Formats: sequence, C-alpha cells, structure tokens
Amino acid sequence: MAVWDDLVGQERVVEQLTAAAAAARATVLAGRGADRAAGTNASSMTHAWLFTGPPGAGQTTAARAFAAALQCTSPDLELGGTPGCGFCDGCHTVMAGSHADVKFVRTDGLSISVKDMRDLVLRASSYPTGGRWSVIMIDAAHRLTEAAANALLKAVEEPSPRTVWLLCAPSVQDVLPTIRSRARLLVLRTPAAEAVADMLVRRDGVEPATARMAALAGQGDVERSHRLAVDEQARTRRADVLRIPLEVADIGGCLSAAQRLVDTAKADADALAETQDARETDDLKAAYGAAEGSKAPRGMAGAVKELEKRQKSRATRTRRETLGVALLDLLGFYRDVLALQLGSTGALANEDQRSALSRVASAGPPEGTLRRIEAVLACRRALDRNVDPLLAVEAMTVALRAG
Repeated sequence: MAVWDDLVGQERVVEQLTAAAAAARATVLAGRGADRAAGTNASSMTHAWLFTGPPGAGQTTAARAFAAALQCTSPDLELGGTPGCGFCDGCHTVMAGSHADVKFVRTDGLSISVKDMRDLVLRASSYPTGGRWSVIMIDAAHRLTEAAANALLKAVEEPSPRTVWLLCAPSVQDVLPTIRSRARLLVLRTPAAEAVADMLVRRDGVEPATARMAALAGQGDVERSHRLAVDEQARTRRADVLRIPLEVADIGGCLSAAQRLVDTAKADADALAETQDARETDDLKAAYGAAEGSKAPRGMAGAVKELEKRQKSRATRTRRETLGVALLDLLGFYRDVLALQLGSTGALANEDQRSALSRVASAGPPEGTLRRIEAVLACRRALDRNVDPLLAVEAMTVALRAG
C-alpha cells in the first residue's frame, strides 16, 4: 500500500508532494543541476513546508507520507515509479517511526519549549546518516512558544543543504509570519464523507452502513471517523454528548450535564495516566539504575520532578482535547438542527439522531439555534483561555437552555 493511500480526498496535495519528492531524489542522485537532465522541476522542492487544514483533514498524515517519499528506495523509481511505494525499507521505517534520519516531534504538553527546539535545530545541522535527507516534522507547530518559534526561524532562514522541515498547524495564522513566509504552504481540504466511508470499508473492513454513519458524524475528521467506526466506547460517548440538548430543560439538568461532561474528560485523562505515567516513571528509574528500596541515584530526583511536570501538562491537554471533541459533536448537532429549521435537504452529520434533531428543531426558532451555536463556540474560546472547565461548560449548558 502506497504511503499516500491514507490521505483521503487530497489529490492535489498528493500531486504536489510526489512531484517534490521526485525533484528531491534527482537532487540527491546528481546534484542541483540534475533536475533539468532528469526532467523534473527543481522549484517543486524546498527546505520548509507548512501543512494546514481543518481538524482531522490529514496534515500529519500528509507530512509523514512526504517524509517517507523523501526516503523511498523502491527499485521502481529507476523505471519512473512514484516515490512513496510503502514497501521499501525507507518507507517502512519512516511510517513505523524508526528511520534514523526522520524525527517526529509531538508534544504531550500544552507547548513546545525553546530547549526542545534548540535540540532540534542542533540535530538539523548534521548531515543525514543515510545520505538522502534529514527530515524534522513538528506535529503541532502552533504550540511553539515565542522563544521556540524564534529558534526555529533561525534554522529555517539558514537551512542545512539536506534538511527538510515539515510543520503542521490548524491554519497559516497560527504560525509566525516570518516562518510561514519561508515555508511552502499546503492547505488540505475537508474530505467528502463518501471518500472517508470508502476508506473505512476498504482499509478497515467496516460495514458500509457503519462506515457511512461514522464518516458523517466525524464531520470530515478522518481519525475521528475511524474511532467512531471501530470503537464502541467512542460511539457511546458521542451518544452521551448528543443527549445534552434534550437534558437542559431546567437548571438542574444543565449542571448535571456539565458535570458529566467534565467528569468524562477527567476519566479519559486518568485512564491514560494510569498506564502511561507508570510506565514512563519505571523506565526513567531503570535508566538511572535505581533499585527498589535503595537510595535514589544522584540526579534522578530532578528528572522525576521534570517528568511529573510533563505528565501533569499532558493530563491537562488530554482533558481539553476530550472536551474539544464533545463540543465539536454539539456544534454538529446544532448545525443539523439549523439545517432542519431552514428546510435544507442535504445530508445531516447526525442522521442517526434525526428524532432528537427534529424534536429540538420544532421547539424553537432558528435564531435560538444560532445563539446556542455561539454558546458552544464561546465555551471553546473560554477553554483556550484556561477558564476552569466546569465553569466554562456550566455557562454553556445554561446558555443552551436559554436559547
């Protein structure tokens, strides 16, 4: 399976990236002047790329596939094949996350520190061990602190000859203007529900009816659609969230729904911490050679404290992400309500909830639905400003009741 197969509905992006990978290969084989001789366009390849698009459109998938194509060693390339075969050692190790010349950066916390970025810049200055390309992919470039972004800018301004930076962010506005002006922009679009459903059937063996439901409910988010298609717990949580519009008839219902939503997010974070935090702590102690019941080796206490800080930050991020998914489900619900109120005949994201949608749609005017949509968006903005999650969600549910 080619590395591009999981990039759903992004044909134009795939075309640009494969052309760039072919130009990069020609550069490696015969120097900068070889592009003309090889019939490729040198301008299609550059040292920095910025992948943007709506949530779940596949920014990270596209960047990872491009990294694999840059390291592709398929013998078919000699016969004019497309880089990114998915079967050669280069593609396989990149997709598995074990290629020596490809570094994937994904922060567990709320931001990427300047220390981490300086380490990456230092790594970027070295020549690739395999003689092809040194690729550094930053999954959440919008989480760079100001100092970290400035450190990255220095590396992008003066790039090493065989280093490629792949930056992923929700939108171009989330990246410093000085960085985005030095990177080639690729904007991914929201894939059609039909394309997502087809992928779920073809790749994951999901039943067509379930695949269509998951693709519609995922609202263009491929990863979210996949979870809904294969994970019964994810479907149960979505159903719990979509009951909220029917439960906010009184203040008690509003507060109860808010508490349940926040408790679910906390339970998700605690479940992750229960396994991952313990494993990380054990691995750290093993690295220091600490024996049970003995005195902690020198320097271990500080390392443990730093690890606990990162774990706490990751738990906060997990709670926010869980609440963010729930709020997106609520937004989709009220958009469907508004569509029914305005007489739209298009497909609904929550077709499986049509009875509840009709009930809410008949209970008030479109103006009230628009105010409820704004209440959900206001909750998202409050969470981004670090407002206490319970207070933010309670304010939202009370606003949903008022309409």
